[in-house]
Amino acid sequence: MHAAVGNWLVVRGRLLDQLVRAGEILEVPHPDGSPPYVVHWLDDERTSVVFPGSDAVVTTGPPSRVSTYSNS
Repeated sequence: MHAAVGNWLVVRGRLLDQLVRAGEILEVPHPDGSPPYVVHWLDDERTSVVFPGSDAVVTTGPPSRVSTYSNS
């Protein structure tokens, strides 16, 4: 996984009704763009250091839709 400042990290929920979480990448400490990343999350307005897992993708722009999938 490689990212640049200004890219977005999108983490898919592991279960059907879990949130899709998205945040803007604010810092990429390694010159090759590898993790960890400093991410500002949209859902709770917090900033954290993230080592993305296999359920995460990097996009060049903000996600078009961040939502929940629900059975109701």
